[in-house]
Parts: sequence; structure tokens; C-alpha cells
Amino acid sequence: MKIDIHTHIMPEHMPNWVRKFGYGEFIHLEHRNCKACMMKGDKLFREVEDNCFKPDARLPEMDATGVTVQVLSTIPVLFNYWAKSQDGYETSRFFNDHIAETVAKHPDRFIGIGTAPLQDVDLAVREMERCMTELNMPGLEIGTNVNQKNLGDPEFLPFFEAAEKLGCALFIHPWEMLGEKDIQKYWLPWLVGMPAETTRAICSLIFGGVLERFPKLRIAFAHGGGSFPYTLGRIEHGYAVRPDLVQVDNTVNPRDYLGRFWVDSLVHDARTFQYLRDTMTDEKICVGSDYPFPLGEHRPGALVEELQLHPAVRDGFLHRNALDWLNLNMS
Repeated sequence: MKIDIHTHIMPEHMPNWVRKFGYGEFIHLEHRNCKACMMKGDKLFREVEDNCFKPDARLPEMDATGVTVQVLSTIPVLFNYWAKSQDGYETSRFFNDHIAETVAKHPDRFIGIGTAPLQDVDLAVREMERCMTELNMPGLEIGTNVNQKNLGDPEFLPFFEAAEKLGCALFIHPWEMLGEKDIQKYWLPWLVGMPAETTRAICSLIFGGVLERFPKLRIAFAHGGGSFPYTLGRIEHGYAVRPDLVQVDNTVNPRDYLGRFWVDSLVHDARTFQYLRDTMTDEKICVGSDYPFPLGEHRPGALVEELQLHPAVRDGFLHRNALDWLNLNMS
């Protein structure tokens, strides 16, 4: 069994919310001249292939790369945290219903996790509860920040409290990277900003005391934990030498939280993956590919499968660690 925890999907058809709500840059999909165009209002955002929205286009590619199960989450540009609360709530429900319907058609091939309107914590908790109890989802995908507020902000404590209480697994994925408007050339927001943004989220949850308050949270971070594993020495040093700036909300050494959260395997380099193993431990790494986008691992799990691993370690990477994170049992 191979479970890919990091895959994205969107509905083939969705409302034009810009017209409906009368503002913003809500995405909708237009099909024209054999192309599928993600549109922000009347402006092209990105062209996508059928495998971005058609489950039947994904299944042959999963079979060809040995992926048994994909964990489906929405595309981060669809978080819509910037929208009015009720509008973000409506779009979240639309995407979650679509993912639940996709899973229902192929329950042996897909696991769905939802999204929630984190610009309004009460509504986000309400949608989390619906995803868990009505849609039978094991978790949610959330962004690394909410309108540039850190996840460690006290505003979000009720959300994490509810996630722990409900046993909701969280997949944290970067979007709206710090400073991205200043580094547009060379695709730097994706190459540099995303790893830094994930590190921001990890540090915020540690230094903000979220992981200390809610020790039973099950959180996985995209892209191998970003740059966190490779800058942990600097982060720990800053914690030690400037406690007046770093230890203001939590005095626990950040290194002590290793083993408390999961990361995916998406690091694109065998030496980097070995360092990730040394830092995070083998029990906290899951295969994740960022399917179906070009920056992802085109053969999910290739870094794992090319290593000469003990079968138990290999199986941990390929599926067991993912099931532990999601708190699922699949035979």
C-alpha cells in the first residue's frame, strides 16, 4: 500500500463567486478550446489538466505510479481567507461537499480532508465539526497563516482546541507567502517563499504554545516541513540567546517538539531526505507528492522506494505513518 498524503483537487464546475458576491478574486473554472482555465474574475490565473478536477483522470496515473490511495485536499488558492466570513464559509462547504462526493464514488482510492473559513474561528469550528461528523473526513487542510496572522495567534486557540477534542488531523500547507510580492521573478515565491512560510507556521505553533497546550494534536506539514529541519539549529540558538524575544509565550526548547508532528517526503533530493530522516525520525515522515502540480514529485514515493530500507521502515513511509497521522485503519 502507498498513501500519498499531499494531493490537490478542485471541482470541475463551480459558481462564479465574483459575480455572485460582487467583489474579490474568487477562482472559478472555465472550459474553453480543450483547455481548463482557473479564472480570477475575468483574468486567467492558471491552466490546469483534467487530472486536477476529474477523478477518472487521476486513477490511471495512480495505478501507473503505484499509489493505492490519495488524500485529497483543496488547492490552497481556494482557501479564500480574505473573503467575508459567510462567503468563505459558503465556498468551504462547496469544496468539502465536492471532496466528500469524490471519495464516496471511489472509497478505496481516496481519503478526503476538508477546508474551513479560518477568518472566522466560530464558522471554522462549525465546518470542522460538519466535516468530521457528517462528511466522515478525518481532518482538515489549513494555511500557514490567515491573512498574515500567525497560526500561534491567540485568536486561533479555540480552533486548535476543537481539533484536539474532535481528533481532527491537520495538514498545513503554505499560501500567501511573506514578501511574495517582492520576489515574483524566477518563481521565487514557490521556490523560496513556500519553505520559509512552512517554517513560519511550525515556529508559530511552537513559540505560541499551541503544541504545548494541545499535545494530542495530530499535525502534518507540507514540503518536508519547509526549511524548518535545516534551520532548526539557528532557531534553537535564537531561543537560547534571546529568551526575551523568543520565549515570551513558551519556554520549551523547540527541539523538544521533534516527534510531535509529521511532515511529507517532498524534498526532491536523496541527501536532503536522509537529513530529514535524521531530524524528524522515520515514524513522522509520510509520502506526499503535491500531485498534480509540476513542482511535485512526479512518481510519488520515488525517494523512499529508491532506498534500500528495512521493510518495516519502508512501509512506515509508504502508508503506516499516514494512517497514524489520520488515525485510520485500512486493511
